[in-house]
Amino acid sequence: MPPTYDVIVVGGGHNGLVHAAYLGRANLRVLVLERRDIVGGAAVTEEIVPGFKFSVASYVVSLLRPEIIRELNLRRHGLEILPLDGTFTPLPGGDSLWRRDDPEHTRREIGRFSRRDADAYFEFEGAMARMSRFVRPLLGTAPPDVHAPGWSGLGRLGRLVWRFRNLPPADRDLFMRLMTISAGDFVEDWFETDVLRATLSASGIIGTFLGVRSPGTAYVLLHHYMGEIDGADRAWGLPRGGMGSVSNAIAAAALEAGVEIRTGTAAAAVRSGGGRATGVVLDNGDEIPCRAVSSSLDPRQTFLRMVGRDALPPDFAAAIGRYRFRGCSAKVNLALDGLPAFGGPLPGTAHLAGAVSISPGMDYMERAYDDARRGRFSERPYMDIVIPTLLDDSLAPPGKHVMSCFVQYAPYRLRDGEWDRRRDALGDCVIDTLAEYAPDLPDRIVGRQVLTPLDIERTFGLTEGNIFQGELSLEQLFFNRPVPGWAGYRTPVRGLYLCGSGAHPGGGVMGAPGRNAARTVIADLSRPNARRAG
Repeated sequence: MPPTYDVIVVGGGHNGLVHAAYLGRANLRVLVLERRDIVGGAAVTEEIVPGFKFSVASYVVSLLRPEIIRELNLRRHGLEILPLDGTFTPLPGGDSLWRRDDPEHTRREIGRFSRRDADAYFEFEGAMARMSRFVRPLLGTAPPDVHAPGWSGLGRLGRLVWRFRNLPPADRDLFMRLMTISAGDFVEDWFETDVLRATLSASGIIGTFLGVRSPGTAYVLLHHYMGEIDGADRAWGLPRGGMGSVSNAIAAAALEAGVEIRTGTAAAAVRSGGGRATGVVLDNGDEIPCRAVSSSLDPRQTFLRMVGRDALPPDFAAAIGRYRFRGCSAKVNLALDGLPAFGGPLPGTAHLAGAVSISPGMDYMERAYDDARRGRFSERPYMDIVIPTLLDDSLAPPGKHVMSCFVQYAPYRLRDGEWDRRRDALGDCVIDTLAEYAPDLPDRIVGRQVLTPLDIERTFGLTEGNIFQGELSLEQLFFNRPVPGWAGYRTPVRGLYLCGSGAHPGGGVMGAPGRNAARTVIADLSRPNARRAG
């Protein structure tokens, strides 16, 4: 009897759902298996405090590829993105830096600190936009396999080199700097204002166990500049209804394409025979045969747990064992009975309708990293905060608010103590830090949720709590993600594919790994006897 399904997708996170939707649109019979009772992975909306709905883990959207929104008709399936307006950085003593999407406002605001920086800021934004346009096409394609025999991989690499050579010389130099230096060094080349340097370089450390002065973080800065909403570069937004509405829209597109989705169904292993994936074994022991398996789990979960070392080539298993996660991020979600008074004398709430960044200076950022290097969570952490109820009042009762706090650093491995015993201490540290900028905040809290890296691993299946399914360090990017020779979504087990953020182009609510991998699977299943391509 032939298998009931062409492809089983393990993991119903946003990448797994995108992957399944494209496979379904290609008339393949697809089953998605999701361990939790809701789809979305880390992109979910849940009511943690009665009446208050949170984007529990991921909390903003920008990197989601516009071609996915268009091709899957996500707006028709309910996706609505509400744009955030700028970044507000409060300072000790009551001053602040408030950058908005309004260029004149931002020029005046930066000019209060430095006229030179006010002029340089728009040159910087233009340079980053050019770099984003250069890199962005790489997000939608499989990396060239420079380790494959023959010329196909080298030919594709040559086309990339040709595009690089066609850049103006100044942009070639700029790109090489972004690939090699730290975010801190990069922004210091442009600006003299400490708070501006710190706030900009913060985008280079999100999700990485690196400091703002660590080489390689300038690329992470660029990674976060590559987002867009409705054609606007580096625009960030909040989905109406929380991040779960992103996943729900993708799931609706998949269901419309004929995909079957089973929640509350955990996959225990990938069954293989003769070097080929033949099905999936569930936690209850049931086995479901199929022609191919696509895993949106991270590489360690996929290969070392689901497949097992014995079924993998020894050199590949060893490389996966070296793949680095080093989770260092935490999340604190707060239910509030009113809006906290960030910003001192500033009137109204407009300054809080974007992101609030706790990044007052470069030394502050480095001290936060130094704590983590010593195996402690940061005594005064960097935080990226949004208050989504200022844009979407459906998330809390009238007059109430939810606050989402992304926190760094919180190393997965603590030197002293265990996370189950240190969770409340981390939450208290976050509240104490915020109270330095909004003294009334502690009295407004009616409920809180603290997610340590261990909680993130347990709840969402992200190894070591790494939000990107593996560090976005240069040695783990492009044709090295997850390991050299296997960056094209195929794996050493024929018929097994990787379609999550552990594959190119990496993490964020992007959907590109799922879409790219779907093209590979569709091509392979249309010629089932073809040999592995480069």
